[in-house]
Amino acid sequence: MGIIQIEMFTTLDLVGQAPGGPDEDPEGFPFGGWQAPLLDDVAGAQIDAAYEGTDALLLGRRTYDIFASYWPHQEGGQDNEFATLFNRIPKYVASRGTPDLSWEGSTQLGPDLPAAVREIRDRHESIRVVGSLDLVQTLLRERLFDRLDLWVHPIVLGVGKKVFEDGAVPTNITLLEPPVASPKGTVFLRYGLAEGTPRTGDMAAPDRGV
Repeated sequence: MGIIQIEMFTTLDLVGQAPGGPDEDPEGFPFGGWQAPLLDDVAGAQIDAAYEGTDALLLGRRTYDIFASYWPHQEGGQDNEFATLFNRIPKYVASRGTPDLSWEGSTQLGPDLPAAVREIRDRHESIRVVGSLDLVQTLLRERLFDRLDLWVHPIVLGVGKKVFEDGAVPTNITLLEPPVASPKGTVFLRYGLAEGTPRTGDMAAPDRGV
């Protein structure tokens, strides 16, 4: 069984909407492209490394449309490695509508999304989920992920779609490697899905020494 790894850019208040550009998701959101001023070489290298070994993409409809309008035209350009990877590997699209799947290697998932994702996991060794906030909410609720990469940026927006929206289920996750901060203050956190649900305790209990 393969692994599903979510790649997510977020602010300190966990807004994950439209980090890449002003036209990415403009519906009532005034901060599209908030990530661009905070990128640096360290964060860029982390992002590059996160895609090593990827053999499939799992995307929501909006993210897929953005990618399909850009990556097929970038072969030989400055993003050549990403273009070569994204154009070569299968792309699976979660959508209730009828997306244009003219990007080579694209397939729309069936209406039973959890079942379709489990089938993809059986078919591929290393699947990446990029952006796709609505899809991510489903994967989190269904515990259909193995790793969660978060790049937490040092800004607070106060508005926008959150990485963890209402309806998220109680879940344990574990830090897989030490956090790394970039020169501009972005912190990279790599988590893995853990067993069970969060426990509670009493800070005044005798064994705490309080």
